[in-house]
Amino acid sequence: MIVINNPVCLPSCCSQDRKTTTLEMTNQSLVVNDSFLTPSAGGSLPWVETGSPEHNGSLEFSTDPLDFPINPWDIMLCMSGTVIACENAIVVAIIFYTPTLRTPMFVLIGSLATADLLAGMGLILNFVFRYVVSSETISLVTVGFLVASFTASISSLLAITVDRYFSLYNALTYFSEKTLQYVHLMLLGTWGVSLFLGLLPVLGWNCLDDAASCSIVRPLTRSNVTLLAVSFFVIFVLMLTLYFKICKIVCRHAHQIALQQHFFATSHYVATKKGVSTLAIILGTFGASWLPFAIYCLVGEKEYPSVYTYATLLPATYNSMINPIIYAYRNAEIQRSLYVLLCGCFQANKAYRSRSPSEV
Repeated sequence: MIVINNPVCLPSCCSQDRKTTTLEMTNQSLVVNDSFLTPSAGGSLPWVETGSPEHNGSLEFSTDPLDFPINPWDIMLCMSGTVIACENAIVVAIIFYTPTLRTPMFVLIGSLATADLLAGMGLILNFVFRYVVSSETISLVTVGFLVASFTASISSLLAITVDRYFSLYNALTYFSEKTLQYVHLMLLGTWGVSLFLGLLPVLGWNCLDDAASCSIVRPLTRSNVTLLAVSFFVIFVLMLTLYFKICKIVCRHAHQIALQQHFFATSHYVATKKGVSTLAIILGTFGASWLPFAIYCLVGEKEYPSVYTYATLLPATYNSMINPIIYAYRNAEIQRSLYVLLCGCFQANKAYRSRSPSEV
């Protein structure tokens, strides 16, 4: 018995069967394509606007950002922290290992460099803990560490401004032992307040248990960020006031030089003017770096895109990058010590003879 799997039919019948088969295949294809367009349970199409009642055939691309494994802004913050840490570590090492750099000015520069060094290390640790060891407790400690470091950096700039003012206002008694004690007390208060503000998030002033109270910088609360921003504006106003008084003193001294030039050493006032110009540069970069972030801390909401926070925070970190360049590395004594550090095997004796205690 022969079984025919493909029976032969008449042309008219075969034509009709082919049409029927073609329609069935087309319907199956449409069913498959429609199942492709239908999202799975709980899912959504990446390129179709969700929430629309029906798909009308037009493609609407989503505006959601791509999900990168590492945020590029965090990479830039980590790179900034690396540069900050390297720059300020050199300054701290120079001041620490040079016995002649113990005057109030260099003590304050060392405080500023130490604060910026810790801030740079905090940015690096924040990147590492964010992508390697993710924990709420570690996040609180890292944020508190950054708050304390940057607060100490800003407060050290205020201390430098106060020191510059007293060096001009009380020029005759500035190099006394009492001035050094006053500087140490000022630094003790600076670092004490900075440590206190940094411990506030760790001790419970955070928004981990209340998401509604979060600020643009999680896990800091809105009230905590407002306190930090207001403190910045107070310090900035104090620095502006002291800088204005310093300019008045310099102008008065310049007038006295014109009248009694033979009683004053011109080089002393040239150095004073250089210090005032340096202070003006520091104050200008300080305001340009921190003002955008401080203002955004007051007006920003946690619902705003995070790119605004990153775009204002990144320039603020540049202040810690610029500080050692415009203040420490421009100082002649630090330049000489840096030369000894790099080329000490050739010029160590000559360099140390030029920095005897009687010449400081």
